[in-house]
Amino acid sequence: MSTKQWIAGINAVASAVEHDAGNVREVLLEAGAKNPRLAEIEAQALRRDIDVRRVAKQAIEGVAGNLRHQGVVARYAAAPTWNENELEGLVAAAEGRALVLLLDGVQDPHNLGACLRSAAAAGVTAVVIPKDKSVQVNATVRKTSAGAADRIAVVPVTNLSRTMRDLQKMGVWLYGLAGDAGDPLYGLDLRGNVGLVLGGEGEGLRRLTRENCDGLASIPMPGAGDGAVESLNVSVAAGVVLFEAVRQRFQA
Repeated sequence: MSTKQWIAGINAVASAVEHDAGNVREVLLEAGAKNPRLAEIEAQALRRDIDVRRVAKQAIEGVAGNLRHQGVVARYAAAPTWNENELEGLVAAAEGRALVLLLDGVQDPHNLGACLRSAAAAGVTAVVIPKDKSVQVNATVRKTSAGAADRIAVVPVTNLSRTMRDLQKMGVWLYGLAGDAGDPLYGLDLRGNVGLVLGGEGEGLRRLTRENCDGLASIPMPGAGDGAVESLNVSVAAGVVLFEAVRQRFQA
């Protein structure tokens, strides 16, 4: 049974209404608000037979909680999550050009949301996250992702190391990003079935995750030698590595 939740903010609600209207139960708009984007959301929701109500700002704040609502929230029945058993089908459907993003224990929902936004823009096949010791797709993730969480296959898995081995059996080469790796990212061949593995905000890649990678690489950072930069945020690193893969695939 789907879990109902509130999503907040113009981008998150607009994306849900456009891409997943069947799971939007109602939209609440701030009465008296003049933002033309709100009028667009209202019109689009009504065209899709979604209930729309104009309510006081306090009512919206009551359901939005700590989320920045921008005058709009929606009651949302989240679509079913992808099952890890469906990964093989997703990889097969990519016909030798699967691009999988594996995130090893990202804790911050804003980081996960940003990773999903980059992943959707890069056309990834799936994003794999552990079910434990990792943030799951929640309202904050959906808002930060600007709707990408509703358009991309996010696959929570019970055992990340086992899933990595399964992907390798499917012909997916796995490359982990690590600051201490000697080889630079730009020397990798990212044109075929590839999985890109990034660690969480604190410890980075865990030992077993590193050991299950086919190779490790780093993102060259010339400024780090001067002490100006120590490491990249995981969402920034995800964007860098994903679009290096996109660049290579366009040139192939």
